[in-house]
Amino acid sequence: MNLTPESPASDTLTACLRHWATVKADNPALTFADFSADRDGRRRTLTWRELAGRVDVTAGALPVRPGDRVAVLCPQGVDYVVGFLAALAAGAIAVPLFDPGLPGHAGRLTAVLADCAPAAVVTTSAARPAVEELLAGSAEIVAVDRVDAARTWPAPEARSDDVAYLQYTSGSTRSPAGVVLTHANVIANVRQVTQGLGLDPREATTVSWLPLFHDMGLVLGLITPLVLGLRSVLMDPLAFIERPIRWLELLGDRPGAWSAAPNFAFHYCASRVREADRARLRLGGVAGIINGAEPINPDVLDRFHTAFAVAGYRPRQTRPSYGLAEATVFVTTAADAAPRVTTFDRDALGEGVAREAGTGVRLVACGAPAGQHVALVDPDTAVALPDESVGEIWVHGPNVGDGYWQRPIDSTETFGARLTGDHSDHSDHNGLPAGPWLRTGDLGVRHDGELYIAGRLKDLLIVDGRNHYPQDVEATVAGADPAIRPGSVAAFAVEGADTEGAVVVAEHRGHAELTEQSERDLAATVRRLVADAHGLALRDVVLVPQGQVPRTSSGKIARSACRDRYLAHEYGKALAR
Repeated sequence: MNLTPESPASDTLTACLRHWATVKADNPALTFADFSADRDGRRRTLTWRELAGRVDVTAGALPVRPGDRVAVLCPQGVDYVVGFLAALAAGAIAVPLFDPGLPGHAGRLTAVLADCAPAAVVTTSAARPAVEELLAGSAEIVAVDRVDAARTWPAPEARSDDVAYLQYTSGSTRSPAGVVLTHANVIANVRQVTQGLGLDPREATTVSWLPLFHDMGLVLGLITPLVLGLRSVLMDPLAFIERPIRWLELLGDRPGAWSAAPNFAFHYCASRVREADRARLRLGGVAGIINGAEPINPDVLDRFHTAFAVAGYRPRQTRPSYGLAEATVFVTTAADAAPRVTTFDRDALGEGVAREAGTGVRLVACGAPAGQHVALVDPDTAVALPDESVGEIWVHGPNVGDGYWQRPIDSTETFGARLTGDHSDHSDHNGLPAGPWLRTGDLGVRHDGELYIAGRLKDLLIVDGRNHYPQDVEATVAGADPAIRPGSVAAFAVEGADTEGAVVVAEHRGHAELTEQSERDLAATVRRLVADAHGLALRDVVLVPQGQVPRTSSGKIARSACRDRYLAHEYGKALAR
């Protein structure tokens, strides 16, 4: 791999663990800051030797054969890491999921378990009763914190092309599907992360509150430290939501720390951390924070940078990036410089052309790919487009997964795309490979060598022959009134008698106190602002209480689910404003 002078000459995750357990046996491998019983966060640390020992013991207790699936249904923490790695050490395919007690995700958990059909489940003794009730005897259960068994036969040696785990997508536009990721895919992506970010494995630490069952949380908080031999510092997502300063304090405690967070976390920190508390933070030594939300809100970045300048945080420490589970996680990242924000002409962008303008749509550059190809492609003709043209983002590289678990048709459509006009291994489009290409479903544009994300292809609003990006409309709506919650607006299209129309559903902080007249007045204001900014006449404006705009398990707005609720009249009397 040649990532560091002492990195493992190995191409599997299990061999990486064995290597570091020998080379860095007594060095800290993993620290979990537990805020559930201690306001300051009780630290629980395992060395590489201790981690490997616990993994081996747990693997020995798993009644599985090579290729069986092992679902990880643990709370965030040390036991989660042990359970995930034990599944790999036993020769099984890990399925990173979550404790059944996590509110709001029971339906998704049931669907994923039915899809992957695990032979065994790893959990904790505290969560075991809920897991037993959920499974009803359909799989063996092993409590990671109550294992004392020893393997009596050697686990099969993993190969680089063996499946390491299934990363289930959040299902923002369809039901969850398991991305099949091999050891080779994952280790290739760590190489790309290292190259793209300029990460120095000799000095880096990772700090993360992201859920380990999500792609970014798993790769940042577990896999990258495992491959590079870094120390990983984890905390529970709930601990971040309760007090976001905890994450920033952990970052300040670890010079050279890397972290990642979606766009909302930057907004949350800027709005929830008090000014007096900001001044005592030490963020000048943070190596970087990846902003992986798509698209990234430039106003949120400005607020975050202004809020934490007093703590020594500089804009160049924020690294806007783009990625998705189907490519393991990482695709592009911006350079080691302040985030680049470009204003594009709104009408031209709707017509598929990126043209800089004095006013219009402000987009954040997500940088360039590392160790992989990215093409902007006409989704209808499969022709690679030139720079400054809006197209579907296609990805080709060793980090792209093998497909979706037991979904051959979907896999071919998503992972098997080819550029048109190819009669050999390479096309005439600047030497791009003919295929196979991953179709991301995201729209983007390459401008001055950097990728900008425009939105989701399936979410695009096409009204009266014009294209409108929903997140652009949503941003306008959020600015109509301080009581409309930022990041809690959904814009989508519905069929009409003659043409499609656009509908907006927005959460309102004081919805219970709104009179019918004030609600109509605000809806009229929203219509006027959207018409002025976008030339778009909204068919309906729906104001709802907090929590009524559905989200995926990763916190993204689930526009298709919101549309389904709207069409099912679940928003009641708010219809037809």
